[in-house]
Amino acid sequence: MGHRGVRVGVTYPEIYEMQIRAICEAAAELRVEKIDVHPQIMIPQVGSINELRYIKKIYDSIKSDVESKFRVKLKMNFGTMMEVVRACLTSAELAQTAEFFSFGTNDLTQAVFSFSREDAEGKFLPEYFEKDIMAENPFQSLDINGVGDLMQIAISRGRDVKPNLEIGVCGEHGGDPRSIKFCNMVRLTYVSASAHRVPIAILAAAQAALEDSKKSSKKVVRDR
Repeated sequence: MGHRGVRVGVTYPEIYEMQIRAICEAAAELRVEKIDVHPQIMIPQVGSINELRYIKKIYDSIKSDVESKFRVKLKMNFGTMMEVVRACLTSAELAQTAEFFSFGTNDLTQAVFSFSREDAEGKFLPEYFEKDIMAENPFQSLDINGVGDLMQIAISRGRDVKPNLEIGVCGEHGGDPRSIKFCNMVRLTYVSASAHRVPIAILAAAQAALEDSKKSSKKVVRDR
């Protein structure tokens, strides 16, 4: 909520122009030095295809200008954060323009629960745990029944348009083992975690992959 994310890019496009140009020129300079880089431009807080298309026009224009100036072809992807409920429900539209999705599960959780994280954790969530209204903090371990269902809708509709659409998750949930197991189940491409959570994320991802492997082996035996 509020005047942030893509909304700032629409009302003050010069900010996004500056950021996109900086990334494009940095990538171009590295390409000139024969360093292979693949940056991604990810637009936050998108709720409609028209917002994304507006920024995509800026991106396309700047990328083309930088490529011409440096005489290189940039290997870049343009995508969006999935952190607005409407974005998840209209992901088929967004997938027509976006080359990848990344679920911003911190903000998406706030939107789904209509919780402000600061208010929730500081004022009433402790009582919810004490009174057995909630078993876990949804900002630490993904709410699979609510937020998770919304993610599955977005994944399904997005990949109906682009079957190989890269879809990831970023936020605190990217370092939570239970959340990572769910992300593996719904076939996300990657999870992104804070530096101190990376070892836990790697271990949880490996365990999820091993469980998948065991299930596949059992299925093969049954099929035979």
